[in-house]
Amino acid sequence: MGTTATQFLQHLDVGRRPDLPETTSGTVRLDLRCDGCTDHWYLTIADQHIQVTRSSDDADLVVGASRDVFDKLANGRMHLAVALLRNELTVRGNMALLMLLRRVFPGPAGARHPRELGRAALARREGRQ
Repeated sequence: MGTTATQFLQHLDVGRRPDLPETTSGTVRLDLRCDGCTDHWYLTIADQHIQVTRSSDDADLVVGASRDVFDKLANGRMHLAVALLRNELTVRGNMALLMLLRRVFPGPAGARHPRELGRAALARREGRQ
């Protein structure tokens, strides 16, 4: 099945994350629901680092979904925006942090950043001329 959301979150705070903006900071609580219970994960984001703890404290952004949805996000099988549009997760708070959270979860396997595609196209074009 791959990595579960719990495994992903346990290994999330492993150092500096250059993909996060330096100026962005805030707190995010992820509420993973399963079988009538809710697991709370608290992310503190600052200076391109993410600190992960288990807490139900209030946060700048609270995102709730089933454990299955979070597992799909952790495996790159679902994009955060898709889950939101399908109404598979609830969001309350600072939406700018939700956009940042897209960078935290992995994308689909084999996906490439648009800048990489642009650089490759430019290199091909320059090689032909």
